[in-house]
Amino acid sequence: MALEDRVQQTLHEAKEASHLSGNRPRFKGPSRPVFRSKTVRDMVCILDLNPGVRSWSCPPPPLAVGRGGYTPDLHMEDTDGTSWLLDAPDRKVPFELGIVVEAARAQSHRYRVVDRSEIYDGFRLQNAKDLLRYVGHNVPLGDRVRLLSVLDEHGPLSLADCLRAVRETQPVPALASLILQGLLEVELDEALIGPETMVRRIRA
Repeated sequence: MALEDRVQQTLHEAKEASHLSGNRPRFKGPSRPVFRSKTVRDMVCILDLNPGVRSWSCPPPPLAVGRGGYTPDLHMEDTDGTSWLLDAPDRKVPFELGIVVEAARAQSHRYRVVDRSEIYDGFRLQNAKDLLRYVGHNVPLGDRVRLLSVLDEHGPLSLADCLRAVRETQPVPALASLILQGLLEVELDEALIGPETMVRRIRA
């Protein structure tokens, strides 16, 4: 019994250490990415909420540029199957843009530097961060069916109205999880998500 208690204690401590480390599942990327800067980390939040993005990873394999090669910030694959290499807007690329573009093309990638406005203009970044807190939250079948049925019956509803349909788990994490799963949609750019934010059902 003493051994079993020690094992349980060790598992509990490991779980707590993982929680405190801040590592949690990414939505479309690896669970423990290493970001060059805060701007890169903000950029992947935007990619995670972009329906045209299938996956991202970092760091990608280096490009054959110069003597030591060059490693962009991210590799991204879009839903059309196109492979992209991306640099965040705070990156000072030590080569001419055309050289990096050609090196990427030679390795079957497209390359671009993401504009700062794509990350920081509007409310999308903060809304993305708020939603991504709930990656991996499990929504019970009853709540999922109940909420989708309400939206089928009444059409788009405010977030406050949708929260009332959730009974078996925490309402806000449930709504956020269904948005991340692509079952529900909210406007991310016009304002911070709030009680009056309209929620729409997405049909496959």
